[in-house]
Amino acid sequence: MPVPPDPVLRAAARWLHRLPASGAARCRAVFTTHSEFSDITPTQYDAAYAWMRKAGILDSESGVLPPEIRIYDAAILDSGASWLPDADLLVQSPDEIPEDALRAAEVLGLEPGDAYARIGTAWGKVDTAERARVGALGEEVLLSLLRASTSATVEHVAAWSDAHGYDIAVQGHGLSGHLEVKSTTRLGRLTLYISRNEYETMLRDPAWQMIAVQFTQADDPAAVWTVPRHWISAQAPADSGVLGRWESCRLHVPPGVLLPGVPALAPLMTPGASPLLLGAPVE
Repeated sequence: MPVPPDPVLRAAARWLHRLPASGAARCRAVFTTHSEFSDITPTQYDAAYAWMRKAGILDSESGVLPPEIRIYDAAILDSGASWLPDADLLVQSPDEIPEDALRAAEVLGLEPGDAYARIGTAWGKVDTAERARVGALGEEVLLSLLRASTSATVEHVAAWSDAHGYDIAVQGHGLSGHLEVKSTTRLGRLTLYISRNEYETMLRDPAWQMIAVQFTQADDPAAVWTVPRHWISAQAPADSGVLGRWESCRLHVPPGVLLPGVPALAPLMTPGASPLLLGAPVE
């Protein structure tokens, strides 16, 4: 649903400020009988309470966050805003906060800088959850494609340990492939994260390959790409001193860098192998 209307946001803040001490029944009676609160209708108070329950605000621990922050976070996360999955690129300063998010911040009394920080937190939650979901899907799909398209033994090593530095092992006819799988549903944009363990495995293991699986918004596989090792090496950060080291980094891979399919495993492909593995994207 969209960011709630202004009266619903204000009503939600009043609910959260008073619920811990008074309970729902007493708060509702106060809101509907005292003139101090009559700027908001009983229907709007009820709508705010129903929205908070749906958004999980009433079920979560309050911690140290003020009610206005909790409401703002929920309003952004629950809105399904089309800009939120790409907020790391679209909202890079308080001046770039979208209108609906800026309106909610003003209603709740948040400064633009605070709202900007909360948008970053909300994006992190969405990005982490989506990466986990799409990542698991990418491994599953690539496993199926490899098992149906090669004459090799294909093992999902990440299923029993994440210490290998790759997700899938392919072995056959004297050829090995150790595949680290990254996935995305974003057309024309491949943003991936590589851990220190994955990177160091790449440096010492000649069989290591990074494979990117592109999905449609309907979660159908659309393309499979190989991210060249030399490009990854050139983009990875370097430790600047002995007392610090990077553990994970984010890479934005330009379309022109990607190699179609999985060329390193071409000798293992059987007749009728998936066009995706051979480098032909699905139309």
